[in-house]
Amino acid sequence: MIYKNRIQLTCISFLSYAFMGALITVTGLVIQNISTQFKIPISEASTVFNFLNLGIIISLFCSSWFLELFPLQQQLDYGLILTFLASLLSLLSTNLIIFSISILFFGLVSGMILSVGTFLIANLYHGNERSKKMLLTDSFFSISGIIFPIINIFFISHNIQWNYIYCLIGCIYFIIFIFSKTIILPKFLKKEIQTYHINNQENILNTNIFLLYVSSLIYILGQLGFISWIPEYSIKYINIDIEKSNKIVSSFWLSYIIGMWFFSYFLKFCNLQKIIIFLSGISTIIMFCFIQNTNYLFSLFIISLLGFFSSPIYGIIITLTSIQTINPSPKIINFTLFFGTLGTLLTFLITSPIVKFQGVKSALIASNIFYLLIFFIFILFQYQTNEKIK
Repeated sequence: MIYKNRIQLTCISFLSYAFMGALITVTGLVIQNISTQFKIPISEASTVFNFLNLGIIISLFCSSWFLELFPLQQQLDYGLILTFLASLLSLLSTNLIIFSISILFFGLVSGMILSVGTFLIANLYHGNERSKKMLLTDSFFSISGIIFPIINIFFISHNIQWNYIYCLIGCIYFIIFIFSKTIILPKFLKKEIQTYHINNQENILNTNIFLLYVSSLIYILGQLGFISWIPEYSIKYINIDIEKSNKIVSSFWLSYIIGMWFFSYFLKFCNLQKIIIFLSGISTIIMFCFIQNTNYLFSLFIISLLGFFSSPIYGIIITLTSIQTINPSPKIINFTLFFGTLGTLLTFLITSPIVKFQGVKSALIASNIFYLLIFFIFILFQYQTNEKIK
């Protein structure tokens, strides 16, 4: 594959994560606008987020089979049609049901393109170069999560209709589609992919892969459970206003991006299995320190450290998954993403009852326990790997 084609395929992977990051961030931000426009309670408006997650989960679950049945270009063509319909419905929505259908369509496209983007990285790069590119790809999720809230504020301050931002997100997919028409896409039809199944047959359901699935779910559950309740926790226990509490969250995501860029270079000198034990362990300790602290400035410092050291964990999990078989398996990679998305879906289902009955601090402690579980899972993962080598 020529160098230029490889770079363009990598750009598709970057944009696929940017697309999903924009959708998740914006949908969380516009819930109040949905409530106001459709004249419904905010609790009812928040159900649209479940439609987004549902679409992503359905798409990720089916993507590996679609990869065998349809060429990548055909999948991208269908994605463009769905994106157009989703953008149109979001603009023409007269009630929550129609808007929820548009969000479901966006979720289906997002899950498909996320799967394609991740699988492209897994097949284009090998060894430490794969982990480097996976982290750079993952950073575009966070970059998009910073840029689109700024655009959303711009729309609101200039009296631009709030749902126009979904058309702007659709433009990201349109760029992906244009890219796909100018390059040679890899072929993964059923005949070609049978080789993957033959080579991976002995390894496809081993213990290590199961541990990676579980770690993917627990990590996302712990991270989002922690970050989601930081504003309320900060106001109550650190005695600061909403503006300062948002600065704490922003500090996390900014250091998260810096961490992914740093570790994308640094990881080429490290053993992935050992570094993820260190990162999950230090992140657990830092999170514990944050929960015990009540000083605002120190909280900014601690949360920045947490963002920095925890940033590469999810990318390393996906990279470790891709190297568990002789060839990168689309089903295994998709199931890792599936379990990560399931963690997103379960975040409020698990943490909201904890907040209701035990308080917001207990929700943060639960997230800290999830991070500790990740640490022990990767100690077990390292042990299992050493046993296989013996």
